[in-house]
Amino acid sequence: MTAPFSFAELKRAVANGSIDTVLACMVDMQGRLIGKRFQAEFFIDSAHDETHGCNYLLADDIDMEPVPGYAAASWDKGYGDFALKPDLGTLRRIPWLEGTALVLCDVLDHEHHDLPHSPRAILKKQIARLAERGYVGMFASELEFYLFDESYVDIHARDYRNPKTAGYYIEDYHILQTTREEPVMRAMRKGMQAAGIPVENTKGEWGPGQEEINVRYAEALEMADRHAIMKNGCKEIAMQHGKAITFMAKWRYDLAGSSSHIHNSLWSAKTGKPLFLDAKAEYGMSELMRAWVAGQVKYARDITWFLAPYINSYKRFQAGTFAPTKAVWSVDNRTAGFRLCGEGGKGIRIECRIGGADLNPYLAYAALIAAGLAGIDEKLKLGKPFSGDAYGGEKLPEVSKTLRDATDALRGSKMLRKALGDEVIDHYVHTAEWEQSECDRRVTDWELRRGFERY
Repeated sequence: MTAPFSFAELKRAVANGSIDTVLACMVDMQGRLIGKRFQAEFFIDSAHDETHGCNYLLADDIDMEPVPGYAAASWDKGYGDFALKPDLGTLRRIPWLEGTALVLCDVLDHEHHDLPHSPRAILKKQIARLAERGYVGMFASELEFYLFDESYVDIHARDYRNPKTAGYYIEDYHILQTTREEPVMRAMRKGMQAAGIPVENTKGEWGPGQEEINVRYAEALEMADRHAIMKNGCKEIAMQHGKAITFMAKWRYDLAGSSSHIHNSLWSAKTGKPLFLDAKAEYGMSELMRAWVAGQVKYARDITWFLAPYINSYKRFQAGTFAPTKAVWSVDNRTAGFRLCGEGGKGIRIECRIGGADLNPYLAYAALIAAGLAGIDEKLKLGKPFSGDAYGGEKLPEVSKTLRDATDALRGSKMLRKALGDEVIDHYVHTAEWEQSECDRRVTDWELRRGFERY
């Protein structure tokens, strides 16, 4: 694997002509890479220290329309700039783009402090809270998506109707069908590996043409960076093969949704050893782990918006689809919202199964850390694991089923307001409310087909 490279290595690559373009990118509220393509010599000369972007980029919707009502940026305030500070520790070659390197940037205010509502800053604040206690959060995202045998241009031309999936039957762990898809999936694995993102494997998933890509676990910020770069890169690689992919949580009602399961654990900052294992305890779970998991279970509704941020996200929560509907924990049980993995071994961890592939990893990780730390600080006791089919379990706590429910829980969460700050919560509540209001005023194709003649 070729690791991300240094600024000195970038200089040498520019001098010998192998790199001529540097992508300087921030991550927006939707988890997308947003930024500028620099001529490499200019980046080395000055832009490596700082560049700028319009502050509406963290006050817009998924269509990149400026949204009224934000305290942080508005027409009244003139939509000024914020600073983008390249984090040179994220510098890497992008092998699927000719002569190109990429660096991620922190978003800074006019006093050159982290902008509180920027996703990377939100996660960094929670990582700092872990560090105060001597902990390091280790995370891994599983990412699912659908692969289509058509280009984005062709699918768009039909108004996204009936895109042709790469397969035509369930391909979960299926080798024959994934062999048909291997040219593009191999390019993704090799491309990510060469960009310093260590892919462990890819596999077929439950839907026709549905794929999963799994990356080696890492410290929370590094893993979130990998997640964001990988999502963008997989789209670019698919485009180069004349294909399209979607990370929608539920692109078709009768097919499986796409998730982003998040595995997380705490390690010692001092010794570098995992802290969740107690070989003598039940299930091998240390008291620290039990409190951490108890916090995530207790505050599952509070943090749901950070795991499911769109109207479409909630279409995924359907019984019998491997997407959870109950906020309970279990021992290796895929019907529950939280699953114990690696029971009794050094790899013991908790898997949050609530999030869809459409989540922003920085926000999702930050929320899970906040909930886990609340469990530790409150000395919460973890109840017995649920056993059986959680979909049919009576009187079990529910995952928020609608964006409205999740927004209400986010707005009223004292835990998140304490951990992330009122300014941040109010910013993202406004984001959620705008998403809901935009949906509420739309007439859908389903409504039109159903009611045009019959009403």
